[in-house]
Amino acid sequence: MKVVAIIQARTGSTRLPGKVLADVGGKTMLARVTERLQRASSLNELLVATTDLPADDLVVAECRKYSVSISRGDQEDVLDRYYRAAQLAKADVIVRITSDCPLIDPEITDKTVSAFLEATPDYAANTLVRTYPRGLDTEVFSMEALARAWREAAIPYQRAHVTPYFYENPSKFRLVSVSAPQDLSEFRWTVDTPEDLEFVRGIYQRFEGRVFGWRDVLALLEREPELTDLNRLIAQKALHEG
Repeated sequence: MKVVAIIQARTGSTRLPGKVLADVGGKTMLARVTERLQRASSLNELLVATTDLPADDLVVAECRKYSVSISRGDQEDVLDRYYRAAQLAKADVIVRITSDCPLIDPEITDKTVSAFLEATPDYAANTLVRTYPRGLDTEVFSMEALARAWREAAIPYQRAHVTPYFYENPSKFRLVSVSAPQDLSEFRWTVDTPEDLEFVRGIYQRFEGRVFGWRDVLALLEREPELTDLNRLIAQKALHEG
């Protein structure tokens, strides 16, 4: 069974254009995401799915710099982009990661993949009931489930966000929720605004090139709670906002 992590990445973010190539501690945010996922033991392959727009040639160049596989597809229909990427990789199981999560943790990714492989549902995620900090999001689903969503999802936001068709149709898909040891959903570790970027840069600066995990970040925030004030007031966009 081939488990492939597909990272969606494009330069055309509406709130923070070019964020995937922004500097985070001396490397691009995309490089940070890929290097952290490369430490996950459950993944057989890592692939970046970007758009076929000329602007995203920069994403392709960054992937080649780090020898990461690439697939290109539609800018708006990300579900189709994922489906084509999964076909290209000959994936049996797909792990969805977004490129604006430079604190993504291999331990949590492995935990979510393990939950999927043990329960064999259609979809497993640590976002169904949010208990982990936003920015550690990991979603896992079968190729069969992805193909069904690709065929049936018709609402634009369902195609733009890849996975809503799964959790909005629990009668069609078997779902498994993965939870943290405690409710940490108050924390925001994703990057969608300049304030978010300042926050993750602050985290990387504190660790000065050392390998660190999500528990290390929590411990840091206990020592320096003022870091969380940097993006505490940022509201997450609704699905229909793109």
